Amino acid sequence: MRRSAEGSDTRAIRRKKSKAPRQSNGRSGCRIWQPERLPYNLQAGIMIVSDTIAAISTPPGEGAIALVRVSGANSIQIADKIFRGKEKPSRFASHVQHLGEIFSAEDQLIDQVVLSVHRAPASYTGEDLVEISCHGGMLVCAKVLEACLRAGARAARPGEFTERAFLNGKMDLTQAEAVIDLIRARTDLALRSATEQLEGRLGDQIRKIRDELIGLLAHINASIDFPEEGIAPDEGETLCARLDSVREQICALLATADQGRVLREGVRVVIYGATNAGKSSLLNRLLGYDRVIVSDTHGTTRDTIEETVNLEGVSVRLLDTAGLRASESELESEGIARTEKSLQLADLRLHIADRSAPKPAHFNGQAGDSNEILVLNKSDLPEDSDWKNFAALRISCVTGTAKGNSDAHQTAKSETGKHSRDQYSPSRLPSPGVGILRSGAGSALPGTVVGVRCG
Repeated sequence: MRRSAEGSDTRAIRRKKSKAPRQSNGRSGCRIWQPERLPYNLQAGIMIVSDTIAAISTPPGEGAIALVRVSGANSIQIADKIFRGKEKPSRFASHVQHLGEIFSAEDQLIDQVVLSVHRAPASYTGEDLVEISCHGGMLVCAKVLEACLRAGARAARPGEFTERAFLNGKMDLTQAEAVIDLIRARTDLALRSATEQLEGRLGDQIRKIRDELIGLLAHINASIDFPEEGIAPDEGETLCARLDSVREQICALLATADQGRVLREGVRVVIYGATNAGKSSLLNRLLGYDRVIVSDTHGTTRDTIEETVNLEGVSVRLLDTAGLRASESELESEGIARTEKSLQLADLRLHIADRSAPKPAHFNGQAGDSNEILVLNKSDLPEDSDWKNFAALRISCVTGTAKGNSDAHQTAKSETGKHSRDQYSPSRLPSPGVGILRSGAGSALPGTVVGVRCG
């Protein structure tokens, strides 16, 4: 009897709790639980956060202007405490800039500034937001931030303004990820991808897939739980066809993960080969300046050296590595181990060899690898018979020429850029409006819970 009473009470509580988050999908007796009905909903509404945050939003250093942001329920009251102008910020119209002065807690003038109030929900974070444009000296903006903190704000964590925008429904997770991608974009392709993701195109695709799965699951559950309603379940072939369609959409998105990684991180090009083959010289030629020490002494490069260049609109990360050879030096052996590790992670390998010397011991002579380019350096010297009629790119880093008297570093750049274009060119990237996933399969998928309840 006691168990029955407890069960009755439990069912009553469940019914009471489930009324708010359930929403009918038009079918009799079927309710779909939606995460956007939670307090921190992802599409509409505002999440109430108790504290107010502040941070300098411009990069450190000297400049004409620096921007200090304050966001939260007390941001306007904090502005009232530190700002002096014709009127208090609490009386400002939203999104209008006003000239005034910032004073410290000791009533000392810090700087003349321009201040604007962005009232919720029409702000970046979805909360009351204050933006203070002060002079761009490091001490000046630090003092303005200190005044905000002493007036009641706390220092924001990295990315917390965008986090609050996400929690308050101003953007979804894919758009939040696109913010940092937009800031760090180094090429036109990376900028285009980040801009389209910030517009919500990737999120729209994921929501479409999610809605199709929810509708499919709801239909199946309804046909099982309510057979008396006359809901005709999909036949086996029809059901499989719908699932296959969803699977194809997911696979199409996952297939862009590697391209997304390249757009954000660049093509990883590893320059490797035997010692004194000209790896460091080639890196200097590709960069256009002397980045690495070049010497006739074997084993000069002991570590991995990385620099980035823009080739044909694709960011290319060039890695100079320690030369491959049998070594008894513990330090050099560690460098060779790092070379081998870099080769495993490379998108493209530039194998440098000395054409005036016999083939090195590590050379396997395999051809047809689309991810490797053989470069025969020292074309200004007589060619060893081992390389006769061998298909390769022949250059001289000393004279700066390639076979046919063309420019060596431009030829090397052209070949490297050609591979990058072939793999990651605009024609191979999704067309505008098609989302590109971030590095790692599925890492851009929103971390929301999807459930279907019937009854």
